[in-house]
Amino acid sequence: MPLATLDRTPPPFFKQGPSAFTRLMFFSALAIFLMVADARWKMTQPVRAAVATVLNPVQQALLAPSRAWDQLLHYFAGMDEARAVQARAQHLVTTQAERVMRMEELARENARLRALLTLRPRIEVATSSAEILYDTQDPFTRKVVIDHGGSQGVVLGSPVVDETGVLGQVTRVYPLTSEVTLVTDKDAAVPVVNVRTQQRGVAYGTAQARGMELRFMAGNADVQVGDTLQTSGLDGVYPAGLPVAKVASVDRRADSAFARIVLAPLSSPDSTRHVLLLQPASSQMPERPADAASGAASAAEDKGRHGKGAHHGASKSPGAASGATSGARP
Repeated sequence: MPLATLDRTPPPFFKQGPSAFTRLMFFSALAIFLMVADARWKMTQPVRAAVATVLNPVQQALLAPSRAWDQLLHYFAGMDEARAVQARAQHLVTTQAERVMRMEELARENARLRALLTLRPRIEVATSSAEILYDTQDPFTRKVVIDHGGSQGVVLGSPVVDETGVLGQVTRVYPLTSEVTLVTDKDAAVPVVNVRTQQRGVAYGTAQARGMELRFMAGNADVQVGDTLQTSGLDGVYPAGLPVAKVASVDRRADSAFARIVLAPLSSPDSTRHVLLLQPASSQMPERPADAASGAASAAEDKGRHGKGAHHGASKSPGAASGATSGARP
């Protein structure tokens, strides 16, 4: 049969229903509706959760070779690192042995002197460990949130330290979490003392960078780059002797009576995860004796009362004498 005589029209079955353009518009509108409904009402969330649950074993099986290879590499890298750390530790122990013995001897001598002079021993500060959860969202402050709150005994003003130095202070307490203001915050201030010169000052946080400044120091103050600053303990919050910062630069300006001293904090909140909470130093200090003060006040009050009575008696005696004199006259 010649090809020209073949019937090229589709069978009646395929001619039924709407046209192709109508179906295209319908399914396009349906797809847009489903996307909007999923974005707004999360209609496909249960389906996605079910598919993810079903595919999880397959994913774990496919990731098993990669994880095994990574664990093998980490094992050998950890072995090399452990050997290096052991070598450094042995060298450090060898070099520090003499210094440790001298420090122990000085500690014993200090204890004997304190016992001879009947000095009060240093205040023991209660501590508790915590973990940093996240940074706060305020870009104008330097604060972090820890996983301990009022239910764990955290109080306002508790100092927070890490293994390198002072990290900050608790400024807000919730039942299960607490907010810690770092020492680099623009509103933070820490009383410090220079370890080399024993000169006291106050270290403030800066708003421009994540650093600190030692303000209100005279231009001729004995401050050098590299000096270590520790807490002085005069504020009743931070215990004395905690490392805070080191002097990074000293700018002695001729047009100002104060030097601009930039500090580098010793603590690093960006790389610290676990911290130590201390009780405020004021909560550990002994109360002021009230008996002596009340006794002195009552003695002064009695003295003033007796003096006032004597004065009134002296003022009345001339009157009494005059009365007696007038009664004796005829």
